[in-house]
Amino acid sequence: MTTFEVSPPDSLGNSRTVPQLYAERAHRYPGSVAVEKRTAFGGWQDVTIEELLSDVERVACGLIGLGVQPGENVAILAANSFEWMLLDLAIMNVGAVTVPIYESDSAAQIRHILEDADIRRVFTATLQQAELVASVQTDRVELIDSIDRGALRRIAQASRHVAPIAVIDRTRQIRAEDLATIIYTSGTTGLPKGVELTHHNFVTTSDAVHDVLPMIADNPQTRVLLFLPLAHVLARFVMHTLAVSPGRIAFSPDTSNLISDIAAFKPTALLAVPRVLEKVYATAQGKAGGGFKGKLFSWSARQAKSLSAADRPGALLRAKAKIADELVLKKIRAVLGSNLEYVVSGGAPLAADLAHFYRGLGITVLQGYGLSETTGPIAVQLPGANPPGKVGPLLPGNEVKISEEDSEILLRGNAVFRGYHNLPNTDLVDGWFHTGDIGSVDPDGQLRITGRKKGIIVTAGGKNVSPEVHEESLMTHPLIGQVIVVGDQKPFIGAIITLDPETLPVWLKNKGLPIVDPVVAAEMPEVQRSLQKAIDRANAKVSRAESIRKFRIVNAEFTVENGYLTPSLKLRRNQVLADYAEEVEAIYSE
Repeated sequence: MTTFEVSPPDSLGNSRTVPQLYAERAHRYPGSVAVEKRTAFGGWQDVTIEELLSDVERVACGLIGLGVQPGENVAILAANSFEWMLLDLAIMNVGAVTVPIYESDSAAQIRHILEDADIRRVFTATLQQAELVASVQTDRVELIDSIDRGALRRIAQASRHVAPIAVIDRTRQIRAEDLATIIYTSGTTGLPKGVELTHHNFVTTSDAVHDVLPMIADNPQTRVLLFLPLAHVLARFVMHTLAVSPGRIAFSPDTSNLISDIAAFKPTALLAVPRVLEKVYATAQGKAGGGFKGKLFSWSARQAKSLSAADRPGALLRAKAKIADELVLKKIRAVLGSNLEYVVSGGAPLAADLAHFYRGLGITVLQGYGLSETTGPIAVQLPGANPPGKVGPLLPGNEVKISEEDSEILLRGNAVFRGYHNLPNTDLVDGWFHTGDIGSVDPDGQLRITGRKKGIIVTAGGKNVSPEVHEESLMTHPLIGQVIVVGDQKPFIGAIITLDPETLPVWLKNKGLPIVDPVVAAEMPEVQRSLQKAIDRANAKVSRAESIRKFRIVNAEFTVENGYLTPSLKLRRNQVLADYAEEVEAIYSE
């Protein structure tokens, strides 16, 4: 087993806590705007760090007045908002533990979390969410309150007989090794597991990000719009990390309004999962359609990718890229906001072609790697050292081993979680977390992720195939909603494809074809030829044994709501394969 150590874990520890990070910001940057919160009229209102801490103190006093005890687990089920942040910080300030619940979680998942974390109090955004919790609540739940029905007002009323010194006393008693949160992993199989993260995890990882990405984390011009759900570890970590920097953050509660929120807030940096970047690209490609506009988009995209891939672009390439920018690319850049400088991509691998495209737009794309069990990021690329296909070096204070047996990535250090709540820590051996991911470390110290141990397909001929390679490549096609590569114990590799209901009508119109529903479109020769061409391009990058021989279009959508995608938009592979077993078998029986 080979060990690559970036820097030894902090054996002495760091005694600071998350509330202390916010106090440090108030000391370093007094009067600075920490958050822009959404107003009732759709605008944005500045909130200084002092105003934020005052609001947190008031809510924390109310929580004490309601009887919240140190170490108690308190749940939040709500869309991204300033109020979510207030509750989270107030819970931490009184020494309690925040347990976020995804809005998309099923009744069974919610009940499991309430029982497993022994939840007594739940705060939701809406009455409908409160009613859902009430329908599955356990006997232990004493309070369910919703923000839209005045939860914060009632908390404030409960604070009237609690002096602020009570909050100060509680905050002083918090230790770095105390739990800050239990994050239930959305997971691609089974019920979610509670990942226990301490104040030490958050503080040391935040410090590491400030050290390696000061151009984002320590820049007063930084503006970050958070649209990934705050129940996700990465969004939550970024919220705390950037809220204690001199920049400002804002929240987008509904991804269907993301483009308009970007236009209004004008972020300088975005945290995104690859599916969002794929969707922007596919939508632009779909709108360009066929004919001259389609050819112009394809040509312009090629110039952007070539510019990014070239070590030293020549005068001709730079001239072509400038023309492409004037004709097409600047319009795409405008959709992403006129101030956007950085995109940090995580949660899943980003296809190299797509990374080159965005880099060619003039946006610095930094790929990262992490899990709930590593407090979000444990590796991230640095500007100037961000080649597509890698996810950067490890953050200081962490180390990695690559198993010689199966190339599994093992991690240890400040970012690694304490353990799973109420479960044996079989994935933690001598402090090493067995990630289940497969990868390698390049000579330059950058980590590469090549797949998941459980996701590897072994064909009947014994060939090991990582499905992510094809899936990343195909997901940029404007017709494709989702794709899942199959072939375990089969004679060849196949694929199940769903059509994107949003881009399909645009694609058909631009091709001069009748606009029909996905069922009819799946049988159209033009649709099948276009998909086959995309598969041929993907196959050109792999060996014949790894090539997709057949594909099948299914009439379905894989979404978070129907349980086929996790809240971070990862495919629940086992669920899809179970429910579409007949479709998979049809590939091999035809």
